[in-house]
Amino acid sequence: MGITIKDVADAAGVSTATVSRALRGLPNVDSATRERIQRIAGELDYVISPSASRLASGRTGCVAVITPYIARWYFSTVLSGVESVLQSAGMDLLLMSVSTPDGQHRLPPAPRLRRRVDGVLVIALPPQDSQLQEVLALGMPTSLIGLSMPSVPSVAIDDVLAGQIATQHLINLGHERIGVINGAPIVSPYTAENDRYRGFEQAMLGAHLTVDPMLEAYGYFTIAGGEQAMTALLTQKVPPTAVFAMSDEMAFGAMKAMRAHGLTPGKEISLVGVDGHDMSEFLDLTTVVQPVQDLGRIAAEALVLQLRSASPEVAGDSIRLPTQLIVRGSTSPRRA
Repeated sequence: MGITIKDVADAAGVSTATVSRALRGLPNVDSATRERIQRIAGELDYVISPSASRLASGRTGCVAVITPYIARWYFSTVLSGVESVLQSAGMDLLLMSVSTPDGQHRLPPAPRLRRRVDGVLVIALPPQDSQLQEVLALGMPTSLIGLSMPSVPSVAIDDVLAGQIATQHLINLGHERIGVINGAPIVSPYTAENDRYRGFEQAMLGAHLTVDPMLEAYGYFTIAGGEQAMTALLTQKVPPTAVFAMSDEMAFGAMKAMRAHGLTPGKEISLVGVDGHDMSEFLDLTTVVQPVQDLGRIAAEALVLQLRSASPEVAGDSIRLPTQLIVRGSTSPRRA
């Protein structure tokens, strides 16, 4: 017969309930006892049964991640940070996308979460989104990524500041006719998009520069969209001398359009993005880097803390992570 939890308990001189709590990472077990139990379980090659553990605890051992997109770089990178924490905690991940590739909404997530997960991580949904409100109403431990709400643990960057930093860099280089590649022409419900544009406006107005509607184009946060947006800016009667793209992926598309017009990024026109995409260094793009993987990791750690704590409010902080301007060859001083 295989090793049982009673064998581990007898060897450690504790009850089977204590062994169960220690190996599942639950509270009310002192650190020395927990370490001894883990060591003995390892020596005996005992692994706690997931199904038995879940039956005993009434928990599923699973966390839902709700996201508007999956394939885009930001969201997939956030997920890698989330997954690393959940894997270490011995928890499974249930991924739910609330939008289809063509932008149509899927079935709302809240009805599908009951009795399937122990907690929820939400990535970048608008705070006023009805689906988010329904999820919060379930009363499950929840952690937010890329947005902040009262009384809900969250981690994000200051997107207003990111937009300011990117735009101010261009201003400091002597540029005055500065274009912007925004997300969409309609009012966006997404916090990051609105905040980055606000940062752009604040930097421009603070330098007494005109925010020219003719120098605003829309890239829909895609590479193809960025290419189309930059093409529109380049065909203006008087093109901008510098452009702020509100994401690196739109900046990549903008670079393609510039080269198609015989222009070199950073020579004839300066270009700055936001994100710190893996390809930004390879493409020599100046960008405001955000710690995307850390956003996922810290949010997941906050959720695990809620799940393991008798007082979930200890994980109720809203955390702002810093950003950093990385200057590369796509920006240069304005030519006289």
